Amino acid sequence: MKSKIVVEKKGYVTTIVINRPEVKNALDKEATAALGQAITDFESDHEARVAVLCGAGGAFCSGADLKELSQGIEYDAWAGADGPLSRPASKPVIAAVAGHACAGGLGVALWCDLRIAEESASFAVLSRRWGVPMSDGTTVRLPRLVGMGHAIDMLLTARIVSAPEALTMGLANRVVPDGTVRAEAEALAETIAHFPQIAMLSDRRSTYKQTDLSLEKALELEETLAQQAKKIEAQAGASEFASGAGRHGRLI
Repeated sequence: MKSKIVVEKKGYVTTIVINRPEVKNALDKEATAALGQAITDFESDHEARVAVLCGAGGAFCSGADLKELSQGIEYDAWAGADGPLSRPASKPVIAAVAGHACAGGLGVALWCDLRIAEESASFAVLSRRWGVPMSDGTTVRLPRLVGMGHAIDMLLTARIVSAPEALTMGLANRVVPDGTVRAEAEALAETIAHFPQIAMLSDRRSTYKQTDLSLEKALELEETLAQQAKKIEAQAGASEFASGAGRHGRLI
């Protein structure tokens, strides 16, 4: 019996693959639990610095398995208290989107830090057509990412947003040729994984936390989170820069 979630590791990068191509990588309860476990394992792996999340067979994720739902099986909220999408991961995750990221699959993509999409990829709340509500974080993360106007349009109309449009509205961070998204995402993950990690992670945490804080409190938190990197990484990094490393676009 094949695994519904496949995990592959290469150096600092962990790639998590939703492996149900016969249903456009829809997540049933078993696959959802396995995805949650893969995320937990990535977070606890001290060698893993960045994850790439993708789907098998030319699709990202079509959301919840509606065939399973039609049988009366209880549908747990992915962004609920115990759900795999209840909070950002403790380390960066990049969505490599090919084909459709729709319904709950859109929620999975939104949960990631970055979204790289192939030219023919698309994003949509297609579950609107079947009366299935969002409980994967989409109604929260989508308007925060692209603004209320774009979000309410997608949520009310179920219209399909192409990759080029997603790029213009900020839903996608990069658009790449078809057939290349996993490789492009893994290459970007490798770049992020080789930056000094303390400063990168503290900046990331500050960015996520500031949304719930006043300007004053957010700035205080930024300063607090920056202290460890200042003590451990910043002086060494400044010395490398002064000696020529990192200039003219060359990564340290």
